[in-house]
Amino acid sequence: MSDVTSQAAEFLRVLDLASVVVFAVTGALVASRKQMDIVGFMWMGVITGVGGGTLRDLLLDAPVFWIVAPTPLALCLCAAGLVHFSARLLASRYRFLLYLDAFGMALVTTVGTAKALDMGTGALVAVGMGVVTAAVGGILRDILGQEPSILLRRDIYVTAAVCGSVTYVLADAFGLPGPATTALAIGAGFGLRACAIRFDLFLPIFRPRPGRMPGHRGEVE
Repeated sequence: MSDVTSQAAEFLRVLDLASVVVFAVTGALVASRKQMDIVGFMWMGVITGVGGGTLRDLLLDAPVFWIVAPTPLALCLCAAGLVHFSARLLASRYRFLLYLDAFGMALVTTVGTAKALDMGTGALVAVGMGVVTAAVGGILRDILGQEPSILLRRDIYVTAAVCGSVTYVLADAFGLPGPATTALAIGAGFGLRACAIRFDLFLPIFRPRPGRMPGHRGEVE
């Protein structure tokens, strides 16, 4: 491995750890809203921080990343513990944390997609693994915190993860260098999510057609 490649891999690993911390903080903030004790904070932080990556590795039949190297797990516990003592301050910066969460989402999407491609999966599977990495932790957080799931909100979140993952796959297919591919994917995912937060964007929702009244042609009264 060349020095440039090694430095890029190390930088990506550091950013991946940072995203784990960001997700752990969002999980701990849910624990604060539910008035949990410190153990609850840590549980929510760990589930949110490593949940997506855990499922990704299990589906790819790869060693689970936090079991191989427990640093992400330790960071989740530390982040959740800190939030327990500073939740009021962080809650007042919630919108800022939304942008941090958006960056973390874009980053882990890229990492998950790259890991799947490195293991020889096809493009579609790689996109799926990127989205799983980004979304599953938040879904588990919302279920355990009894909050509306990100899948049931109008927010552009999973769509942004798909955008980032597809961008990575396309850039990689065109033979772009690794750093450029990573930057494009992170920029695409974060950019879309940030715009959705800033301008309150969402995709068109399904609206059922009103039922016809009895007596219409073809209906039995």
